[in-house]
Formats: sequence, C-alpha cells, structure tokens
Amino acid sequence: MDQYDGEEDYMHQEDDWDRDLLLDPAWEKQQRKTFTAWCNSHLRKAGTQIENIEEDFRDGLKLMLLLEVISGERLAKPERGKMRVHKISNVNKALDFIASKGVKLVSIGAEEIVDGNAKMTLGMIWTIILRFAIQDISVEETSAKEGLLLWCQRKTAPYKNVNIQNFHISWKDGLGFCALIHRHRPELIDYGKLRKDDPMTNLNTAFDVAEKYLDIPKMLDAEDIISTLRPDEKAVMTYVSCYYHAFSGKQKAETAANRICKVLAVNQENEQLMEDYEKLASDLLEWIRRTIPWLENRMPENTMQAMQQKLEDFRDYRRLHKPPKVQEKCQLEINFNTLQTKLRLSNRPAFMPSEGKMVSDINNAWGNLEGAEKGYEEWLLNEIRRLERLDHLAEKFRQKAAIHEAWTEGKEDMLQKRDYETASLSEIKALLKKHEAFESDLAAHQDRVEQIAAIAQELNELDYYDSPSVNARCQRICDQWDTLGALTQKRSEALQRTEKLLETIDQLYLEFAKRAAPFNNWMEGAMEDLQDTFIVHTIEEIQGLSTAHEQFKATLPEADKERLAILGIHNEIAKIVQTYHVNMAGTNPYTTINPQEINAKWDKVRQLVPQRDQALIEEHARQQNNERLRRQFANQANVIGPWIQNKMEEIGRISIEMHGTLEDQLTHLRQYEKSIVNYKPKIDQLEGDHQLIQEALIFDNKHTNYTMEHIRVGWEQLLTTIARTINEIENQILTRDAKGISQEQLNEFRASFNHFDRKRTGIMDAEDFKTCLISMGYNLGENEFSRIMSIVDPNRMGIVTFQAFIDFMSRETADTDTADQVMASFKVLAGDKNYILADELRRELPPDQAEYCIARMAPYTGPDGVPGALDYMSFSTALYGESDL
Repeated sequence: MDQYDGEEDYMHQEDDWDRDLLLDPAWEKQQRKTFTAWCNSHLRKAGTQIENIEEDFRDGLKLMLLLEVISGERLAKPERGKMRVHKISNVNKALDFIASKGVKLVSIGAEEIVDGNAKMTLGMIWTIILRFAIQDISVEETSAKEGLLLWCQRKTAPYKNVNIQNFHISWKDGLGFCALIHRHRPELIDYGKLRKDDPMTNLNTAFDVAEKYLDIPKMLDAEDIISTLRPDEKAVMTYVSCYYHAFSGKQKAETAANRICKVLAVNQENEQLMEDYEKLASDLLEWIRRTIPWLENRMPENTMQAMQQKLEDFRDYRRLHKPPKVQEKCQLEINFNTLQTKLRLSNRPAFMPSEGKMVSDINNAWGNLEGAEKGYEEWLLNEIRRLERLDHLAEKFRQKAAIHEAWTEGKEDMLQKRDYETASLSEIKALLKKHEAFESDLAAHQDRVEQIAAIAQELNELDYYDSPSVNARCQRICDQWDTLGALTQKRSEALQRTEKLLETIDQLYLEFAKRAAPFNNWMEGAMEDLQDTFIVHTIEEIQGLSTAHEQFKATLPEADKERLAILGIHNEIAKIVQTYHVNMAGTNPYTTINPQEINAKWDKVRQLVPQRDQALIEEHARQQNNERLRRQFANQANVIGPWIQNKMEEIGRISIEMHGTLEDQLTHLRQYEKSIVNYKPKIDQLEGDHQLIQEALIFDNKHTNYTMEHIRVGWEQLLTTIARTINEIENQILTRDAKGISQEQLNEFRASFNHFDRKRTGIMDAEDFKTCLISMGYNLGENEFSRIMSIVDPNRMGIVTFQAFIDFMSRETADTDTADQVMASFKVLAGDKNYILADELRRELPPDQAEYCIARMAPYTGPDGVPGALDYMSFSTALYGESDL
C-alpha cells in the first residue's frame, strides 16, 4: 500500500498538471488517439474494441471488460439495462475495482463518465494505464515513471544521438524508439542508416516495425509529434510502456527458455556423466578382469633371466599400467559422487549404475586385483629366491664335482699296484703309513661326496631344469667312489696280511712304551714324594699328609699288577721273536726303558715306603706337642691382654676424674702401681711359654689374637702410663705448693680441661685449647695464641697436656710476684752496677747452678760491650726465657 500511496501522489501531480494543459487541443488529440489504441490493444483480446473513447465507455460494460482483461480478474456482474442508473452502476463497479487496487480517484465520478465527459474519461483511462501498465515497472529500485525512464536510458545508452531525459521532447527525432527496437531486435532495423535530421522517417519506421513485428499498435502519429513543440507526455509514456512490456515479456520468455535450456543442459550433462561412468566402469572392470588372470598365473620359469623379465614386467605394470587405472578409479568415484550431488540438487532420482558396476562392485574387483597383485609379487620374489638358490646349488654342485673329479684322477691305478710284495719291512711301514694317509684323505672326501649327492637331491626336489645331467654326473661320481672304496679295502688287507707279523711286534713295542713310560714316571714321582722333606705347622696338615700316604700305599697292589703286565708284554715279544725267527735288530724304537730298570725302581719304592711311615709318625707327635704349647700360651694371653687393657682404662679415669685431693689420687695410683708390679710373674711365665713356642718354630696361634709382642707393648705402656700419671700428680702437687694454688683452683683447672678435652684422651688439641682460653676471657690474636702455644707446647706437637695447662695457668696468676723476685735478686747481685758478671755468679751461686746460668748468659752482650755482662732484662731472659716476664 505504501507503493500505491506514492503512486497516488504522483497521480495527483499528473492530474493537476493535466487539468491545466488538457485544454490544449493537440495534446487532447494525442491522448485520445493513444489511449484509444491502448484500450483496443487489450479489448482485442476479448474480441471487441472501441471507436470513440468518451462514448463507448458510457454504459460501463466495455470499461468493466477492459479491467477484467488487463487485471485477469473477474469483476461483479454488470447491469444489462439501458437506463442511466444501470450505466452508473456499471461505471461505479469499475471505479470501485480500480479503487480496490489502491488507486484513489480524484474528481472522477460515474456520472461524468456516463455523461461522456471527455476530460474525465481520459483521466480515468490514464489512471488505469498508470496502475496496470506503468506502476509495476521496476528497474534498479526505481518504479513507475522513474523506473520506465531509467529502463529507456539503460537500453539506449550505447546509441549515439540518443539522450532520453523525459517522455516528450527526447522522443521527437524518433531515434529513441528505433534504438529500443534495435537493442532488442537488431534484425528489424538497420540503425546505422538512420539520421537524426529525418525524424519523420525515424518515427514512421519505428511505429511500422512495432506494429508489424512487435504487435504494438500505432498509438502516435509522426506528424503530431513533429508538429507539436512538446509532445504529450502521457501519450508517449503509454506508448513507451508498450515497448517495455513487449520486450520485458520477450525477456521473460527468453529467461524461461534459457531456464529450460539450462535444465536440459544439466540433464544432458548428467546423462553424459552417466554414460561416461558406465563406459569408464566397464573399461576399468574389463581391465581388472584381464589383469587378474595374468597376476594369478603361477607358471614358473626355468631360468633366472626369464623370472627377472617377469619381475620387470610386474614393475612396468606397477609403474606404467596401474597408476592410470588408479587415477581412473579415483576419477570414477569423483564422477559418481558429483553426479549424485547434481541429481540431488536437481531433485532428480539418484543414479543407479548397471548391475555389477556399482562403486562397491568396482572396489571389490579392485580389492581382488590388489590381492592377486600382492600374491603375485610374493610368488615372484619366492620364485626368484628359489632360482637364486637353484643357481647357487648348481654352481656349488659343479665346483665340488670338478674338485672331486680332479682329486680322484689316477687314484685307481695307484691302488691297484702290487709294490708291497717285494717291499722290505721299512718300505712296508712306509707304504702302510702312506696308505693310512690316503685312507684319511679318502675319509675326508667322503663328506664332499655326500655333499655332492645331497646337492643333487636338493636340486631334484626343487625341480631344477637340468636335473638329468646333474643326476648322471652325480651317479658317475658315486660309482667311482664305490670303486675307490673297494680298491682301498683290498690294498689295505694285502698290506696288513704282509706285515701282520711285524706289525704285531711293533704294536707290542708300542704298547710296552705306552704303558712303561707312565709307569716309570709314576715310580719316579713316587720315589720323589717318599723322599721329599715336608714342613708342616699344624696337626691338621700332618694328618692330611698321613691320609695321602695311606691312599698311596693302597695303590701299590694295582701298581704291581701294572708292572707285571708291562713285563708280560716284553716276554710276549721275546716269545714271538723266538718262535717265528724274526730278525730284530736293535731295541724298542719307542722307548729307552727296559725291564731291568723297571724292576730296580720298583724295589726302591718298596724300600722307601716304611721309611716314610716312620717320618710321618714322628712329625705327628711333634705337632701334637706344638698344639699343646699353643693352647697353653693362648689361655694365659687371653687373660693378661684384657687385664692390661682394663688397668690402662682405670688409670686414665683416675687421671681425669677429680676424686679427693692430689695426695689421695697419688696414694691411689701408687697402690695401682704396686698391684701392677705384683702382676709381673705372670708376664714372666707367659714369656717362658712364648720362648718354648719360638723354640718349637710355631708361627701362628688360632686360639688367641694376642701375640707376645702385643703383651710386651701393652705391659710397657701400662708401666709407662702409671709412672707418668704418678709423676703428673707429683708435679701438680709441686706446682700447687710452689704457686700457692688451692685445691679448688686445681679442681676448676681440671674441670675446664676435661670440658674441652672432647675426645677424652687426657690431652687437648690446639683448637680445643684456643676455645678453652676464649671461654676463660682471653682476647686472643694469632700472634698471642702462637706465643702461648710455644709455652705449653715447646715441642710443637699440636697438643696440650694437663700438666702444661696447669703450669700455664699458674704462671699467669704468679707473673707479677715472679717479676718482683727477679728484680730483687738482680739488685742484690749487681750492687751499685746495672749489670752482673760471670765471676759474680760463680761467687754467689752453687757451682752447678752458676755454670748453668753462665752457659745461658753466653749469647748475650751486656752494656758498653762488656762480654758476659747482663742487665736486668738480659738476666731475666737468661733465667726465665723471653716469654715468661
């Protein structure tokens, strides 16, 4: 309705413009003729027409018929009466129908139409033309008049001298009408011959061609258009709209035809795809049908070259023949899927290939092809391997046969010689050895003959094509081998018969040598063992020797039997020589041992056995005594060793612990010393037992871990420890009395020492001592600590004993008193001088102390360069050392 509303405004403008200009007779004439022709173009379809536009529509019947034709709808049943009311009713029905299409009629009533008002009638017809011929025109989002104008501009744009800007003067030269016709039907007008300065020809040409070929009646006169300054716009629009509908209808028909053609083309393409699929499927299945038997052919070839050619043909098939077929199969599936898609999009039934040509059928056939291909390839490779094996075996057969035939050449003649009949004994032996070597060689060749036969058998089993020649050659070799074996046996028997007697003697010699040599070695070893000096250290070792000796004596009866057997061989040789009068020059060639030597050594062994028995009995007794000495020493050592260890630990606890006064500790230690000294007889007794062990050359004792050396060292350490501990206590007493140290201070010193003696060894290392001094308030630098360590550890062992610790601590507390005493002593000896001479020291001090002091004064030079003179500082240094004061 919005579109119609817009069109209604347009109609109002047209009506207003029309009312102002319709009085122009030329325009009215043009409209009358154009509108009449337009109405007749539609009424002609109903088999009628009008002659006078304002008269023929007065009864409303043709008006209603016109509306039915152009709208395609049925109007209300018309009134058939001749009266005015009937006519008005019919016209109103027509006007109501127009109004029902969204058109508002302004100033147009049924009475005016019935009265034959030309102006109102033309206005009504123009309204109908606008609604049913122009309003529905739509070009690029523009409609009605603007749409029709734009359509004209688009269609005539390519033509020169045509510039459509309106529906009046733009058409006066007729080129616009001709351009529209030529654009759509170029065969109807030769546009190139038209001239802009001949509008009459142009207009008449267009009007005549439109009427004749386009079924567009002449609605305009060329003379009217040319003679009018401005042709009637409604008349031109009406006529141009007929062009639009004529060509747009044709375009729709062409579009419909194109659509039908397109559908037909799609159908033809689909049918072509179906035919292509059927042909491609048939060709592919036929190729598969032909190829599978070729791939299933398992007829083997006799030569490697022929099988290689088959393999090459198969590779060509893989490389050249199959890839295009793989592509065809892929393309077949693509075509099938494309065809089904196109049919589905066209709402056509799915394509069903002929029976046996479905994609699944082709896939199944292709699967059979690939299965046959795989089996064929495996068969080819197996056949090639088989032929390679056959060629290898055949070549191996030829090589081994050639080697064997070369070896057998001349062997039959050699075996048939009778040279042994005139040969001497040594020659017989040489011939025998040579024959034995040949027999060994013959036996070695037995494997080659068996290999040749086995290869021939395998070649037969593998269907070797040249098996007959192989079998013939193999048979010749086997026959010849049997002949060689028979000749070898015959010659061997002849040699053995000829040399049987000498060989028997030789074998007896050899047997004698083989048995005499080990028996002689056994006797020599036995004599060496029976005379061997043994050294044992335990009773188990002597028992082992005795057991071995008893086992040896148990073998003597068997050894005697072996001796008699060896002598029997020698007697048998003598008997044969005597019986058959054999000339035996020389002795046994295999050994230098004779029966006399065997008997002499046997007698010697028999003599040495009782002597060995006696030596083992004596040694057994000696080892029993040694075992007694070991146990006796061990019993004492296992008591004394722990006793010494316990005493050492007790003395260590006494020296560390602070029970009672120093005098009490000293008394306790001297009692320990007395008990230790009283233990000395047991040490001496152990020493005596140890001396007996050494005399018996006993070097180990499994009954104890203690040795005499351990006991001695422990005993000496015990004596040293108790003496040193007593001395330390005595020194502590001296220090206490000399320095005036109380028992509480000593206990405090001991507690401090024990606290920092972390290892509980009775000594402190340098780090523990330093920690102790810091805990006691000493402000130690490296130099100060080094000075203190030089006092407490003069030997630079890195340890501090408790005595050195007490001495240091007592000196620290008594430094001030010592300095005063030294100063007083110096003044008494020096008198008025500020130094002391050596003679003055000899006069005032005891001799030994004076010399000691003088010796210490020697390095110093006193004031004014006087030798041996000491001032106060030199005096104190000489007596007490640099670090004391």
